[in-house]
Amino acid sequence: MTERTTRRNFIITSVAVAGGIVGGTALQENASNTATPPATMPERLLGSTGVKVPIFGLGGAGQTPLSQEGKEKDSVTIIEKALQLGIRYFDTAASYGPSEDYLGKVLPAHRSKLFLASKTDKRDRDGAWRELERSLKRLQTDHLDLWQLHHVSFTNELDTIFSASGAIKAMEEAMQQKLIRFTGITGHHDPKVIAEGLRRYPFHTTLIPVNAADKYHPRPFLPVVLPVAQQKNVGVIAMKVPAYGRLFKPGGLQGMEQAMGYSLSQPGVHCCVIAAETVKQLEGNVNVARAFQLLNKKELAAIEQRTAKIWEDSTFFRAWT
Repeated sequence: MTERTTRRNFIITSVAVAGGIVGGTALQENASNTATPPATMPERLLGSTGVKVPIFGLGGAGQTPLSQEGKEKDSVTIIEKALQLGIRYFDTAASYGPSEDYLGKVLPAHRSKLFLASKTDKRDRDGAWRELERSLKRLQTDHLDLWQLHHVSFTNELDTIFSASGAIKAMEEAMQQKLIRFTGITGHHDPKVIAEGLRRYPFHTTLIPVNAADKYHPRPFLPVVLPVAQQKNVGVIAMKVPAYGRLFKPGGLQGMEQAMGYSLSQPGVHCCVIAAETVKQLEGNVNVARAFQLLNKKELAAIEQRTAKIWEDSTFFRAWT
């Protein structure tokens, strides 16, 4: 038995034991609290994965208890409510504070019905492997549906990732061992870097900023990344949809209907992930996703116009690397 096979078996065995302890009670409690089946939201095929995902998923970082220490109770409440509302897509990362731990306290009992995504910001093979092992243990699962290279910002990072000892080796080995199903690349700094990453490797997905304000940035993501993603049938996941609420400043967008509607109406965008500060906010976002209808060109142009004077404050995240 090889070292890697032994490692995989150890991870799976450890997770199975922990998942059995943590997950059983949660399933019974949620079953008793759900009198009627949750309403469904639209789904879309995620690029070349062959998997249909809801157009809205719960983000695990940002302005949410899920990424804050000491907020386990609030986080568990939000995660349990998300499940009750029919959310099946959960997005997190190794670097999102306690996010993976919080999700791991609730999701194992429902794992077979979920699409679970995490990320690593390590660029070398060994560092990425260590983070994958930790993510699996924290999430109490034996596999991820999607494992992504986190916030790739510079070309030299791509060179390291695709080197002989780069993180892409960990991704390929993890797929071979069925520890992950799909691979992705994410970024919110330079769209040319993400597009180049998609040209260099057959990633299944990319997670990028998609909102009306980004149109006005000197280096907008949509016209640079979407053509490459569409050519290669890459699943495109929208992030920074409301720009941490900055799009709702006076004179800006009127609400999540416009923010989410804009992002999900872009050709080639398959779904979005948005964090929630409270259960009430989560419920509102789910209602918007359930009622989503494609916006026409006139409606999209009107939304873009509303962000024209607030775009600089709303693309603050573009400076992050």
